Amino acid sequence: MGYSELMARIDAFLKLGREQGCTDIHFAVGSPPLLRNLGELMPIKYRDLSKQELESLIFEIVDPKLGQIFRGGKDVDFAYESDDVGRFRVGLFRKVGGIGAAFRLISDTVPSLEKLGLPPAVGKFLNAHQGLILVTGATGTGKSTTLASMLDLLNRTRRLNIITLEDPIEHIHQSKMSLVVQREVGRHVESFAEGLRAALREDPDVILVGELRDPETITMAMTAAETGHLVLGTLHTTSATKTLDRIIDATPTAQKSQTTNFLAQHLRGVISQKLVKTLDGRARKAMVEIFINNPAIANLIISGKVFQIPAILQTGKDKGMQLMDQALMEAVQNKDIDPDDAYLHATDKKQFQRFVTNTDLLPQVELSVN
Repeated sequence: MGYSELMARIDAFLKLGREQGCTDIHFAVGSPPLLRNLGELMPIKYRDLSKQELESLIFEIVDPKLGQIFRGGKDVDFAYESDDVGRFRVGLFRKVGGIGAAFRLISDTVPSLEKLGLPPAVGKFLNAHQGLILVTGATGTGKSTTLASMLDLLNRTRRLNIITLEDPIEHIHQSKMSLVVQREVGRHVESFAEGLRAALREDPDVILVGELRDPETITMAMTAAETGHLVLGTLHTTSATKTLDRIIDATPTAQKSQTTNFLAQHLRGVISQKLVKTLDGRARKAMVEIFINNPAIANLIISGKVFQIPAILQTGKDKGMQLMDQALMEAVQNKDIDPDDAYLHATDKKQFQRFVTNTDLLPQVELSVN
């Protein structure tokens, strides 16, 4: 079977996923390809993929250098682009029974912050000229899209030198008012930390770090932020307080005091995201917790009272702050999101119980019989 025929076969699955509005397409040995739509996986009507068939499909689109790394035992991430089906972020991995691959659809255009339904506070973060801004959330909660929208806003409205470090590059940004230089980990630089070191020698105004995934990268990002650069990055944490704890925990003991001081002085804000089904069930909407640093919060960070920060977020709505539960409650009351899904995502579930339509979700109360 020729190269073009193999490409056409995998493209057929990817095209089907894009046409059906899915976010991801999964391939694994022993099952048919699966489409993720509104958070749920559905099989394509196709035979179970054998080890040989899946390998032949996947390795036709893998760069030989990445293929060598993968055969050496490491998972690889890369971008795949086809004229017929567009652009995808691909994660290739091993599992019991053979290889697996997850294809994440990347939109052809970068949506605006308004179109994503994000609060004005997110755009206001970008008025800062230096410091650290973090977008956090579990995998698949739209962090990359939010970062791309923030970068596009800077690109359209300010004259800056913007350097991105991504693994892999997802949205392609054409330079507008700003100069945008996109670099891919594994192709242009060896690691995020090395890319950050190099970026500091390239006269940047803004540095976007795809993922703060290890202590070295976190330390380099903090150095960049406190030396006059605006740094945007992501972490796999689910709230502002967990984000602060994660950064402090990742720091060597001898540097914890220095890190705490950095967060108090140079952390501009944290946007924590979840994707929740809309009321009609046809889409998902980003719900965000907004943390904006101010003197009161800085004092709590310095004094080791991070656990008290949610109380300030809850009462800081006039400053643009909000807890995730507040965002969920407002969206439920406005009938923007499915109340059952909101209940599942909420921290304090009690206040959402009265909106739930599927009573099976509610805790069962045992009745005592006298």
